[in-house]
Amino acid sequence: MKKITIMAASVLSALLVACGPAGKGGEAAPAIPADKNLEARVDSIVAAMSLDDKVGQMCEVNVDLICADTLVDGNPVADPAKLDTIFGKYRVGSVLNTPQGHAQTPAVWHSIISAIQDASMRYIGIPDIYGVDQNHGTTYTAGGTLFPQEINMAATFNRGLVRRGAEICAYESRACAIPWVYNPVMDLGRNPVWSRIWESFGEDPYTNGAMAVEMVKGYQGDDPNHLGVNNVAACLKHYMAYGNPFSGKDRTPASIAPADLREKYFQPFKEAIRAGALSVMVNSGLVNGMPFHANHELLTVWLKEDLGWDGMIVTDWADIHNLWTRDKVAADYKEAIMLAINAGIDMSMVPYDTEFCTLLKELVNEGKVSQARIDDAVKRIIRLKLRLGLFEYPVTSPADYPLFGGAGHAAVALDMAAESEILLKNENDILPLKAGSRILVTGPNANSLRCLNGGWSYTWQGTDDEIFHKGYNSIYDALCNEFGAANVVLEQGMDYVPDYGRWQEERDLRIERAVAAARNVDVVVACVGENSYCETPGNINDLSLSANQTALVKALAKTGKPIVLVLSEGRPRIVREIEPLASAIVDIMLPGNYGGDALAQLLAGKRNFSARLPFTYPKWINAIATYDHKPCETVATMSGAYNYNADIDVQWPFGFGMSYTTFEYSDIAVDKAEFAPADSLTVSVKVTNTGKMAGKETVLLYSSDLVASLSPDVLRVRGFEKVDLQPGQSTVVSFTIPASDLAFVNYDGKWVLEKGEFEFTLGNLKAKTACTETKTWNTPNI
Repeated sequence: MKKITIMAASVLSALLVACGPAGKGGEAAPAIPADKNLEARVDSIVAAMSLDDKVGQMCEVNVDLICADTLVDGNPVADPAKLDTIFGKYRVGSVLNTPQGHAQTPAVWHSIISAIQDASMRYIGIPDIYGVDQNHGTTYTAGGTLFPQEINMAATFNRGLVRRGAEICAYESRACAIPWVYNPVMDLGRNPVWSRIWESFGEDPYTNGAMAVEMVKGYQGDDPNHLGVNNVAACLKHYMAYGNPFSGKDRTPASIAPADLREKYFQPFKEAIRAGALSVMVNSGLVNGMPFHANHELLTVWLKEDLGWDGMIVTDWADIHNLWTRDKVAADYKEAIMLAINAGIDMSMVPYDTEFCTLLKELVNEGKVSQARIDDAVKRIIRLKLRLGLFEYPVTSPADYPLFGGAGHAAVALDMAAESEILLKNENDILPLKAGSRILVTGPNANSLRCLNGGWSYTWQGTDDEIFHKGYNSIYDALCNEFGAANVVLEQGMDYVPDYGRWQEERDLRIERAVAAARNVDVVVACVGENSYCETPGNINDLSLSANQTALVKALAKTGKPIVLVLSEGRPRIVREIEPLASAIVDIMLPGNYGGDALAQLLAGKRNFSARLPFTYPKWINAIATYDHKPCETVATMSGAYNYNADIDVQWPFGFGMSYTTFEYSDIAVDKAEFAPADSLTVSVKVTNTGKMAGKETVLLYSSDLVASLSPDVLRVRGFEKVDLQPGQSTVVSFTIPASDLAFVNYDGKWVLEKGEFEFTLGNLKAKTACTETKTWNTPNI
């Protein structure tokens, strides 16, 4: 026990030194302005609660613990005896997940959550808060709207579209009486091997923060103290640095410089908290040897105290258990609970035991967890329930949500899919395909909705179940609809093994049949990539595209027919060997149920490509890089002319994406030749559509600190705007940023903006300005 305590303290001391003074310079302004009436209700409710009530509120259990063992009319129902145990005996505050492990109809959701709320109010007088992973729309609702995954949302660089998707998800979740969604995912996806890259907004801190803010506002509305019946509480996850494990394997350790934790990994969470996010879920792993679930400095000081945030922190799945069973920083479950609660955890997703309640009560009675810490946690939980209006409206009814799963919501999902699919190559303008073209659709991803949706789609790992996919089009279906079934041939060349534990494997190889079919068509659309997976089951040892799929493309190339390579994948699989064989390449990633329709319309030229890569696409497994690398990482000049700033050997750089039209940048300007740390800077550029087709252009603003006391990143994104221009039309795009945005965390853990030159980049243009003085901040955040 003493050794464990000393180790934890030494790690925390290192973070304190490296990350600068926490909480100094005065008390932080509230992230969410306090509502006096609401706070009075919080105090009144908590004052009337017993210790049993309080520790129960801090417990979250899986829905299986309240469902009957047998179905009624084929549907799950709540068991009265189990409800009595969970709410009458243990006073549990939250239930999560979907019954039976798959999506349910709004009617079933309403029935189960109504029974839960009835029991919770009857036994405790406090409503339950029901939470579900709604990661790209209504993940666990049959008939709801699924959007593209977050990596696709990021590729749109369209803030308004992302916010609208979150609004629809909130509306459809409340149609099921679900008031709390575990989203957005905000893990910087900086290791492409990681199995959850597709759940993130990519590698860039600014982009992650900007998109997360839009989702928070879409979910919660404009007043975080008073959410309406069309809103849900957002839950930012997974706080933080979960997306860059050293090995690339899920839930394995990360080793990240404390300055980078503060400057890059914390930034998106800081922005979303300041936008009013009401809850946070914690990283399941450990960083620099310390499990996040036991890290008081990062949970309590950075998140709650330094940001003045009064929201609620929940664990991820069984992660307090992991402190002793996996991470070995506690001797037993009881000690693990003590470490986690004292670190700042407010609610424990246990999710299958109620012993948490018994042990936490013992810890309080033994003085190992203070009553003040319990009261703080419970106030945060009750505050969240009050903000959601659950005391007044514990259950919402499907009948009040007539737009659920309707055509209007589907149209938004289609638009998002179309703006998320990235054109990476188009030799000799082979695209758009000519009307009447004879097309072979091949590859294991050609006729699968599971491959379009990915994980968190009706089930945890994604599913091919026809019950959920009826009425949606695969890539093959969509191409038949667009080009005529008589002109489209399907010969996949292989299939995926349907077993979820063997998602990487292919079966029934018939490459020769695909080659034979190719000889009788004008163009081959080869749909390759990955089957669906999620979390740890998605771990891989090799980022390269599978040998069988690589062999398929190579064999097809020998026919001499032009190949349109469609990459349908959750992470960027290495395609170095087959990239030269394709005339066109489209990375559709995981565009959702309408991704096939969007692709068909794009290939036909009825829509224009506008998406950009939100990550750096690697070319070599041992040459992983991010766009904001250090100058010393320059190892070669990238082949081709895809990027004006290319200096590392990657397949495609961050921010790359083509269009059927062309855009010209001109007249870049910075409003100040010199600036002081307190100033704001306005950077502008003129953008002109010089092509023959209407198109949308994402204008990305980059900055470079040319000389700094720490080796500077070569580029950092400081803003983006998406503009829609007709042929010949021009517009001026302006960005105004505070000079403090150009600061970095120095070797001493302090924010500093140093005197010297800075360079802004917009398209192929650059402009310089200079800071006239150095400023160092003594506050943890600026």
